[in-house]
Amino acid sequence: MRLVLATRNEHKLREFRTLLEPHEVSALPDEVELPPETGETFEENALEKARAAARATGEPAVADDSGIAAAALDERPGVRSARYAGENATDEENLAKLLREVPAEGDRRAAYVCALAYAGPDGDERVFTERCEGVLAHEPRGDGGFGYDPAFVPADRDDGRTMAELSVAEKDAISHRGRAARAFLAWLGDGG
Repeated sequence: MRLVLATRNEHKLREFRTLLEPHEVSALPDEVELPPETGETFEENALEKARAAARATGEPAVADDSGIAAAALDERPGVRSARYAGENATDEENLAKLLREVPAEGDRRAAYVCALAYAGPDGDERVFTERCEGVLAHEPRGDGGFGYDPAFVPADRDDGRTMAELSVAEKDAISHRGRAARAFLAWLGDGG
């Protein structure tokens, strides 16, 4: 099946092309406008983007909204993860702000959350929400991944490496996006 991915994020496009194999994941056409992420939940934002892409292209579309939720910050930055340090903040600026705000000796628990939404041209819709639990490192480490990966140490591993220190296959096996993609593939009947 061909799926349009409702994102302008090249990192996510590469990641989902692997995660959703054997399906063809195509880039969102340049002329398609995505709605602003104004929802209060990951699910609302993902579904709005998937609907917009399906309407504009007439093809099945998927979209995700994902972010990090820090226990010490009452689950913030949450849906504001991409804009945590400001509307045009870089990944590095967002990560630096999070590490400043989470107390060094306080609760370092965090979770990555991903809502993966599907919208079909026939109006069929589904949302798959998954989490990856972990803790925040005190300093960024590693040069793989993107976003908050250099400071996120997943609970699923016992070697203390951050997501940015894992291989792509190791990360995909435990990540919030990997889990949501496998739930979606299982729903499609592709195993998972």
